[in-house]
Amino acid sequence: MFYPAFPPQYIVRQYPPVNPALFSKSAATAQRLMNDASIILKKLAESKSFATSVMAAAQEGKTKEVSRMIQSLGIKSKVDLYFNPDGIRFTLSPPPGAFSCCQLVIGLRWNIFLST
Repeated sequence: MFYPAFPPQYIVRQYPPVNPALFSKSAATAQRLMNDASIILKKLAESKSFATSVMAAAQEGKTKEVSRMIQSLGIKSKVDLYFNPDGIRFTLSPPPGAFSCCQLVIGLRWNIFLST
């Protein structure tokens, strides 16, 4: 077995001083994303006709139509959509030109396949 002649030197990592300015700005931006997410979720939860329209358009692959419906709610965030037969995923990001620090992802199911 090989043993080093000298014990290894332990490197003490130096961390930069803590500055919460960027962290706080990210948190404030994330709050705005959450406010927009709340608007989307409230509409989907309270309006069966809106939820039906979103679902129908998504199931037909009409991404632009679903995006238009979501943006019609007056939200400021950029929303990327992904959907499949089981549900939909919204990824909210700050609008173009804004401080790009964070994303909020919401996944909602509309189909549950039961195994027998």
